Amino acid sequence: MIDSIKTIPEIKKIADEVIGEVSKHLVGVENYTRSLITALLVGGHVLLEGVPGTAKTSLAKVFAESLGLSMRRIQATPDMMPGDITGTRIYNPKTLEFEFRPGPIFANVVLVDEINRAPPKTQAALLECMQETQVTVDGITSKLQQPFMVIATKNPIETEGTFPLSAVQLDRFMFRLVLDYQEKKDEVEMLKRKLGKRQKLQAVVKSSTLISAASLIRSDVKTNDEVLDYMVKVVRKTRGFPQAILGASPTATVALLNAAKGYAALVGGRDYVTIEDVKAVAFDILNHRIVLKQEAMYSPEERDITGMQQIKSMLSSSIESIKV
Repeated sequence: MIDSIKTIPEIKKIADEVIGEVSKHLVGVENYTRSLITALLVGGHVLLEGVPGTAKTSLAKVFAESLGLSMRRIQATPDMMPGDITGTRIYNPKTLEFEFRPGPIFANVVLVDEINRAPPKTQAALLECMQETQVTVDGITSKLQQPFMVIATKNPIETEGTFPLSAVQLDRFMFRLVLDYQEKKDEVEMLKRKLGKRQKLQAVVKSSTLISAASLIRSDVKTNDEVLDYMVKVVRKTRGFPQAILGASPTATVALLNAAKGYAALVGGRDYVTIEDVKAVAFDILNHRIVLKQEAMYSPEERDITGMQQIKSMLSSSIESIKV
């Protein structure tokens, strides 16, 4: 277990240890795990999107357990109320006073399963939590535990009994990671592991170490003016896409900066950000912040009912067209 870190290069060990531990239990999720740990260390949240059976919930649970963090799971349903997430004040007849009963949001990692099944009023209960890491109930504000992270799952295919996520809600997520079916070799490996003895999951890092790593990334990873200028160009380009009615906001620019800093430390072990770091995280940062026109949403030839392939193509060509 990693007890402490003092320099940026040591942060890379955290990513390696966490990815290694998660990979013992899930196959083919190394890149997703790297994005999760990046988001956690820079104060971001992650939306895991994919069809049923792509291990979205399992990934979130194994990830939290490998870090030794407290985790609560919220199963979203159409009849869920905001108090089911934040908690509520309950009258105690013994003390003749109202007492606050904290909800499942009071944990280090909060998994909101099938977030689009919760009604808009309940989804809105997450906005303050994700933006300001605090909860306000009946005028009383309570701070959330640190580190804090929301991981939400979403099925892009089913629409019955679901409520679309608003642009404001989507903007609260740093990454949208799109999980697809495994490669054939990974699916075979998964079956082999099911036949073998299940390995016990171990925590590989202390929560205090994660807080120290986050502080180091925030203060010690530098970004020069040329890279900052490149980030702004990437985000501003999305606002001029002819197929889109809404591009990425300035919040996306800030998310791109934070994610690139985290990627530089976790993957490169560096205290400075490069153009390649920005390119590595740009798609996952921007793909859910672009709203396509209705006619661009569906491509019969590619069966692209979510518009994801269209967005990917647009972002890829846009990023490559920017001169460095």
